[in-house]
Amino acid sequence: MIYCLILHGSIKRIFNMSNSIDYFALVVQFMVAAGFVVTTMLATHFIGPKRKTADKLENFECGIESQGNARLPFSIKYFLVAILFVMFDVEVIFMYPWAVNFKALGAVGFIEMICFMGTLLLGFVYILKKGALKWN
Repeated sequence: MIYCLILHGSIKRIFNMSNSIDYFALVVQFMVAAGFVVTTMLATHFIGPKRKTADKLENFECGIESQGNARLPFSIKYFLVAILFVMFDVEVIFMYPWAVNFKALGAVGFIEMICFMGTLLLGFVYILKKGALKWN
């Protein structure tokens, strides 16, 4: 039994395991954010004006009267550019933890990031070659 406790303590030190108390600040922050959202939504619902007129219920787009059907198909280029933006934006987010731990990762981390950036560059060149960003 004592051996298991000593082993458990050394494993805990080696892997730097955290306790559930370490997550308390995160839980509190999440609860405050959720509470703010719920409180704001309820306050605007109960305190806000409730006069519904025909003008207020009509569709409004940048001060221009609506005309025609709103269900017209968009060009696929719009969705393609939007997806490419999100994809490259998310991949750039992966660089922040690397930048924070740059010195700790050393040369191996630098080489891995060069490989990651090379993959991004290959993807971008592929997109350019395919003409995905051309608006003909």
